[in-house]
Amino acid sequence: MNDDLGLFTDPEARQDERSRRRSNAAAAAARRAQRRRKRTILWVVVALVLVGGGAGAYYGYRSLSGIGSYEDYAGAGETDVVVEVKDGDIVSAIAATLKAQDVVASQRAFTEAGADDARVTAIQPGFYLMKTRMSGEAAVARMVDESSKITPLEVKGGYVLHDLTALDGSTTKGILSMLADASCVELDGAKKCVPVDQLRDAAENADPVALGVPEWALAAVRKAPKENRLEGLILPGLYHLDPGADAVGLLKSVITTSLNRLQGYGIPGGSDKTGFRPYEVLVLASLVEKEGVTSDFGKVSRVIYNRLDAGQLLELDSTVNYKLDRPHITTSPADRARSGPYNTYSAGTKGLPPTPIGSPGEKAVQAAINPEEGPWRYFVKCQTDGTSCFNETFEEHDADVYDAQSRGVF
Repeated sequence: MNDDLGLFTDPEARQDERSRRRSNAAAAAARRAQRRRKRTILWVVVALVLVGGGAGAYYGYRSLSGIGSYEDYAGAGETDVVVEVKDGDIVSAIAATLKAQDVVASQRAFTEAGADDARVTAIQPGFYLMKTRMSGEAAVARMVDESSKITPLEVKGGYVLHDLTALDGSTTKGILSMLADASCVELDGAKKCVPVDQLRDAAENADPVALGVPEWALAAVRKAPKENRLEGLILPGLYHLDPGADAVGLLKSVITTSLNRLQGYGIPGGSDKTGFRPYEVLVLASLVEKEGVTSDFGKVSRVIYNRLDAGQLLELDSTVNYKLDRPHITTSPADRARSGPYNTYSAGTKGLPPTPIGSPGEKAVQAAINPEEGPWRYFVKCQTDGTSCFNETFEEHDADVYDAQSRGVF
């Protein structure tokens, strides 16, 4: 046995050190024995309570072991408060958020009130209008009530930033107006919204980095016409909005969510094989979204590729219509004769327009990255369901146009 007592040359010092070590060892053994006795007593108590009922055992064990605490408010609550449930939050995480915002007095007040309600485990991400100082039972009832969830913003494929006016004078709201509407919340009787003018000002003038614009799009966004610079950066889908955010915060939240989706669709990662920069692929995808039905996306994409490769003008009515702010593609010879960066009929605008012309969906983005193989350079809607006919030569295209018109397709 290795004994470092040899370091002590004085016999009395050696004896004192041995005595000290024996004393320390005895004290440590006593502490271990005490802990074992406490655990034994705890489990005896739990076992005895189990005889009287499972719920009692649960509360007894939680109390005796010191895990958590159970406090509860009474009643339906006091003042309005907005609570966020994040993607992936489990019930305990939701309870922690409610406790942190003083919605409930303790996490257990919520978790135990909802223990037998299957709807609690199905609470979806989003923002909920709750009240402070609610009982656990009242908080559960309110969280599972669909009317408590703040309605998210829904963007669909092809939507644009600004309002559109039809030939009959009716208006279709754009993304900015829809975002303003979705930002509204009523707290304690007072309605609060972010006005559309503030959103438009932020979209046109705020630092693009502060708005969440990614590095791969910054140069193009900074060069674009300011009223169009965020076009295409808010993809189709649902957006859960924080009603407490300002205009910059709201735009950043939807752009950040959109870019996460876009990354999953293949931008910027899948752009390398296309020969285009990521932002150009986004522009191309927006043209595909506007020009064809979903089943034709791959062919429409190939037509655009082929025209660009040949140095041909794109000549797309959708780009002309974009600056007309009309909900339906209706252009006249006069419209197509006007100059401007979005008029792809004009000899001065060869190539892609400076920005997307709407919000491209997943399938349009994927078609822009992976166009269908083919020699086509022309297409026209030739069926009443929106399906197009595709041709390699203008003569073939012209024949399909005449045929479609004679059959009343357009």
